[in-house]
Amino acid sequence: MLSEIATLWEQCAIWLGHHAVLPILDFLNITQYTESPIEIATTLMIGALQLLIIGCLFRPLENWIPAEKWADRRYARVDFHLTWLMLVGLFPLFAFLIMTPIVNYLSDVSPAVGDEPLWSVRALFPWFKDHPWIFFILYYLTYDFVYYLIHRIQHVLPWWWAMHSLHHSQRQMSCWTNDRTNYLDGIFQSFILASVGIFWGLSGEEFVWLMLLGELVQNFSHANVRVGFGPIFGRIFVSPEFHRLHHMDFVPERPTLHNCNFGQVFAIWDVIFKTALYNEPLHPTGVTGDKMVDIDNNKGIIGVQVESLKRFWGSVTCLDGWRIGGVVFSKKYRPIHMKKSAKDGKLKLKPHIRTETPIPINEPNKEKNDKKIK
Repeated sequence: MLSEIATLWEQCAIWLGHHAVLPILDFLNITQYTESPIEIATTLMIGALQLLIIGCLFRPLENWIPAEKWADRRYARVDFHLTWLMLVGLFPLFAFLIMTPIVNYLSDVSPAVGDEPLWSVRALFPWFKDHPWIFFILYYLTYDFVYYLIHRIQHVLPWWWAMHSLHHSQRQMSCWTNDRTNYLDGIFQSFILASVGIFWGLSGEEFVWLMLLGELVQNFSHANVRVGFGPIFGRIFVSPEFHRLHHMDFVPERPTLHNCNFGQVFAIWDVIFKTALYNEPLHPTGVTGDKMVDIDNNKGIIGVQVESLKRFWGSVTCLDGWRIGGVVFSKKYRPIHMKKSAKDGKLKLKPHIRTETPIPINEPNKEKNDKKIK
């Protein structure tokens, strides 16, 4: 049975590669720099499979064991459209038609020959070729650590937060939220993370497969479910319970509480660098205190990209956009740094005013929590 499924999968990939992908590569005249059209077709199929897993497994879990109960899912709908557009459209297109040719060119690698850069980790240490599992574990630890560092920077460098704030503006975080991303932000991240793959000697195909695996893990960590991994595994891997705290809305009484849990797949980096937060009750998600970020919830798939790019342009073109620290945005999309009071050391957030009541949390002490947050 499994062999029949594998054969059918291979036949579908061959047909799609030769009849759909190859004509596009020939038209763009980049066949010599890309992986096999069959591999590109396989990635498209994996994206479709990922959508199937999210929709048929993670989405039902949100109904059975929700972390929050919503009257409707109107805010989450745009994330669904962004996800399928990314997985079976923009991501394969960007990865194989743009990123892979660049990676192969910079690495001086020819996919037709199957060689690899002589200066890569894989080439310098041939021992890894006989121990592929150790190689990929070490690579992925490096990849995940670099992602952790990028994520930390995204939250303190104003012009980068201007784009990344789109991801955090969602009031109804769900299994579709992972791909709620500003595309320019995604390009920045992809180039940095691809450099990790080049350093280790990964091919474009291997890089995309491992990235897709990490994306599927992140789809689950964003799901609206009450799932934790316990006191041991919860300090190794990122669970939905762990990552949900990273997306919590701003709490005036505890202004730095949300600066936590930055890990992508592994929680160990948060533990090591003391940014891990556990045993905290549920909080509403979003950035409702900054109306220029919260406005994303009233936009469609194009509107959210436009708004986050306006924040980016307003930040990257002024000095405050390059000064490290937490910010909110003015009506002219300029960053306003949050200052501390000389008396008590607490953040003074005059422009940072909650514009509407947070979404209710499904807890017995909901009213008590709402009063605290307000």
